[in-house]
Amino acid sequence: MFVENILTILLILPLITIFILFFLNEEKIIRNFGIFMSFFIFIMSLPLWILFDKSNSNFQFLLKIFWLDQFNINFYFGIDGISLFFIILTTFLIPICLLISYENIIKNVKEYFLLYFILEFCLIISFSVLDLLVFYIFFESVLIPMFLIIGIWGSRERKIKASYLFFIYTLAGSLFMFVAIIHLFLTTGTTDYQILYFSKFDNTFEKFYWLAFFLSFAVKVPMLPFHVWLPEAHVEAPTAGSVLLAGILLKLGSYGMLRFLIPLFPQASIFFTPYVLIICIISIIYSSLTAIRQTDLKRIVAYASVAHMNFIILGLFSITYQGLEGSVIQMISHGLISSGLFFSIGCLYDRYHTRFINYYGGLAHTMPIFSIILFVYILSNMSIPGSSSFVGEILILTGVFEHNITTAVFATIGMFLGGVYSLLFYNRICYGSLQTNYLKVFYDLTYREFLIHIALVFGIIVLGVYPTIFETCLHESISKILIHVEFQNI
Repeated sequence: MFVENILTILLILPLITIFILFFLNEEKIIRNFGIFMSFFIFIMSLPLWILFDKSNSNFQFLLKIFWLDQFNINFYFGIDGISLFFIILTTFLIPICLLISYENIIKNVKEYFLLYFILEFCLIISFSVLDLLVFYIFFESVLIPMFLIIGIWGSRERKIKASYLFFIYTLAGSLFMFVAIIHLFLTTGTTDYQILYFSKFDNTFEKFYWLAFFLSFAVKVPMLPFHVWLPEAHVEAPTAGSVLLAGILLKLGSYGMLRFLIPLFPQASIFFTPYVLIICIISIIYSSLTAIRQTDLKRIVAYASVAHMNFIILGLFSITYQGLEGSVIQMISHGLISSGLFFSIGCLYDRYHTRFINYYGGLAHTMPIFSIILFVYILSNMSIPGSSSFVGEILILTGVFEHNITTAVFATIGMFLGGVYSLLFYNRICYGSLQTNYLKVFYDLTYREFLIHIALVFGIIVLGVYPTIFETCLHESISKILIHVEFQNI
């Protein structure tokens, strides 16, 4: 009974937490209850992984809730090897975000915690829903709590502009997908993913659908030239907001491409692949060079995120087994590494209230534990062997080499530039002379900060050293997509 309803329980728990939080008023109780429930939801998500049938390529833990049954539009949920890890990553990062905010958020604490559980609910649905219209609803619903988190709890005066940039860019891009979904419904009579998966579309219409979906997901990734909102949103968001934005919200775009774009429109995907690869290469090199010249710590990591996310899209559109599997591994890896980097910047900001890189230097002398942990993140960001991103990038590069050698050569330039901005970032913060003119108070990580870092570092090392526990769940789902794409293009 528990196994059959585990996904239902996981969807209900955030709603129960939201309901109870409404009736709590004391801030300490709200914080403690919110963190307890977020950890409990994470623990309840682990049976999805434990009980997952690795030899089955079909969707598991199926749940159907009738909504507009006469129009064949319903809440239909299921999990395969791809969506499994995005749900676990979501439930893992939410308690991390709430722990980060435990001492930093001092105003409107109840509303802040409520928004994170609303986000968690919308994200779990987005990663498990098997109906296009319902996916669109919750894909867009994610914007509202993040818009409020940036606009209300952001750190500077530009936070309102940043929240509107984030909202307008992502909403405008998604409207094209909405139009395509409506046309799909009028043409086929359904928005059920599993029915559309085996549908054959007119060649012209398929290209139109592909472009509409691609634009929506490209803005979310983001790819050039739709990347403008991301650095602004990161710089102005609170630390936990940046962690969640980089760790999981950006993955909605790449997940959407893997789940909907490539399987539903395989012929158009093959047709547009050369153009996508060109955009990815430009995005990787441009964002890497831009990261090198930034002076705001968050902007450096934000542009690094753009480069890494476009490297992931490069793997997806190699449309090879290694490329697709490497992209999923790299998405999980980026969720952990970028979260760790943004949290590290948050630790510095809490102490010194500045993110201007020229004010920092010599922190290896005064914050040795912080410097060691930051070095782990930097090495992981550079894809050093033994780190999670090495596994993802080596698989992506293998897949891209198999597809197109020229593209792979340009991709390695992006990897080299990644090493440049990563080492410059670390060198300017931790080495050199101590900037005593600007930095007056010196103390290393607190126990709370240390435990959060250990959780993230543990995930990075486990994924880097023993990726098999992740890959075994991915094999069948990735193979199913590739076989489907090959069959449709015969």
